[in-house]
Amino acid sequence: MTPEIGHFALALALAMALVQSVIPMIGASRRNLIWMRSARATSTGQLVLVGTAFAALMYSFFVSDFTVANVAENSNSLQPMLFKLAATWGSHEGSLLLWIFILAIFGAGVAHFGSNIPDALKARTLSVQAWISVGFLSFLLFTSNPFDRVFPPPLDGSDLNPLLQDIGLVMHPPLLYFGYVGFSIVFSFAVAALIEGRVDTAWARWVRPWTLAAWVSLTAGIALGSWWAYYELGWGGWWFWDPVENVSFMPWLLGTALLHSAIVTEKRAAFKSWTILLAILTFSLSLLGTFIVRSGLLTSVHAFAVDPERGFYILGLLAVSIGGSLALFAWRAPMMEPGGLFKPISREAGLLLNNMILATATGTVLLGTLYPLFFEALTGGEKISVGPPFFNAAFVPMMLPLVFAMALGPLLSWKRADLAGVFQRLKFVAVLSVLATLAIWYRMNGGPVLGYLSILLAFWLLFATVREWVGRIRLFEVPFTDAVRRARNLPRASHGMSMAHAGVAVVILGMVGSSVWKSEQILFAQPGTDVSIAGFEVEFRGVERVRGPNYVADRGTLDVSRNGERLTTLYPERRSYPVAQSTTTESAIRSTLAGDLYISIGQPALEEADDSGAWTLRILYEPLVNLIWIGAGMLVIGGGLSLSDRRLRVGAPKRAAVSGDATVPAE
Repeated sequence: MTPEIGHFALALALAMALVQSVIPMIGASRRNLIWMRSARATSTGQLVLVGTAFAALMYSFFVSDFTVANVAENSNSLQPMLFKLAATWGSHEGSLLLWIFILAIFGAGVAHFGSNIPDALKARTLSVQAWISVGFLSFLLFTSNPFDRVFPPPLDGSDLNPLLQDIGLVMHPPLLYFGYVGFSIVFSFAVAALIEGRVDTAWARWVRPWTLAAWVSLTAGIALGSWWAYYELGWGGWWFWDPVENVSFMPWLLGTALLHSAIVTEKRAAFKSWTILLAILTFSLSLLGTFIVRSGLLTSVHAFAVDPERGFYILGLLAVSIGGSLALFAWRAPMMEPGGLFKPISREAGLLLNNMILATATGTVLLGTLYPLFFEALTGGEKISVGPPFFNAAFVPMMLPLVFAMALGPLLSWKRADLAGVFQRLKFVAVLSVLATLAIWYRMNGGPVLGYLSILLAFWLLFATVREWVGRIRLFEVPFTDAVRRARNLPRASHGMSMAHAGVAVVILGMVGSSVWKSEQILFAQPGTDVSIAGFEVEFRGVERVRGPNYVADRGTLDVSRNGERLTTLYPERRSYPVAQSTTTESAIRSTLAGDLYISIGQPALEEADDSGAWTLRILYEPLVNLIWIGAGMLVIGGGLSLSDRRLRVGAPKRAAVSGDATVPAE
């Protein structure tokens, strides 16, 4: 499979996307109906063609075809095969091709599995999706062709960025892009609904599975990226509020609000404007992230070093897609019929509060991310940094009332609720949360008030979620076999909601524990040096030189014991990649549920160090840190359970429409 085949397939895909984007989107005659149904064929054709191009690029990496500039710049003959294949999306050009491939997957998915979607709405949705494909395919072909040739070809390649040669980075970009790009189909549904002038409960039901699929994938991608940064970068942190971290987090925040808003639109025919606007803004933030990462505006371990002129092309796409969709929303939104009425204390009101807090939090992160860029432009080059202190001070307090409200939301009734009755049901939960927090306080022997308040709210959410689930199956109220039967008959979406809410609580416990009670020592250590930290005794035995497939490494050896009992030996490394002329840190971690003992090795104290020399060691103990990824896994599992619910499954049979004032049982 030659690069020429890949280039030709992309050109054909662009032509097919152009055809699909101009398929007549109005009219009800049989002739137009035929055109509408042709969208399935064109969407399938785009998927096949872009998939062919992606396979051709991957094959070029597989065979180390250094006549392809992209391969020569991002691969090497000594590189392990797994990382050769992962290098397909390790560059700007390759990752953009992956972006377009996933865009085609979602378009074809709606074409093939959206059997319950009216032909007119499906055609309009796929037409909008095709316009997005046209923009990115033209950008790829005219400014970032992944199949450009280089003559004469080099004898060997320049190697992939060593930081990307890791199993975490093999899986992280595809998952993240499935989330990023997955919101494109929700955006297309929203624009198509605005063009059609109809947003109702059926529309919300069609949109929810696609929104949930994108959200689940984005959650997994962010969690995997956080895990990679934690063990790979050597500083022991799991989130740095890096601008590129933020541009993946912002669509996640709005996507979470969108999920909850779509539930209200489906069940109560309310929040129509909210749902449409959130669908537009969520994908707009994905496009903004694409612009920031690829425009050359900032330097980050996550960003691509790209000619800023390419950023102007993406900026044009941003202006057309965001500006056009928001203008359409401004025109059509006032014509939307309001949904069912509800009291200030109700499930609808709780979900409205959820939307408002998440939208405000997203705006705060957006301001902190873009402000340094605006400041530099206005001052003619003067730089300013907005880092973790700002985000922690502005974002964290905003989330506390949201966590408190999350515990109440599932217990509230639609339309009108009895708040006193809800608190009455949660009295035992409140007592249990206080006792659990006091136990943490006794164990940790001090700490900031905000940390304990966060722990208290995490327990409040966790125990309230368990209480709500137990109440649904009537555990302890009916015979155990009846409770098991009720659990089996409970919709999977209900189990998924409980799992996801509990996951949020677990994530908070991990974040607070690893941030507030972390212990750290940075020192120069010679062989025989003993270090005591958090009840562990660590003995540094020295460093040896080892060789890998495309690197050499200084590997440290450290014995870990506690109370005189040897626990394990850890081997942190500092790797040097001669071809890439770069170094990386490979941390050694002893992980338990209680916490991680984390060790990384830095530079030698002297330029020429041997076994008798001193080396820089970073030793940390991070309590509860693994709860972050356990909780994230619970979020993903919860979303997957909800997605597997037959009522939310793509192509599920139509259900009766819900009137605006009807009271619908909770999920």
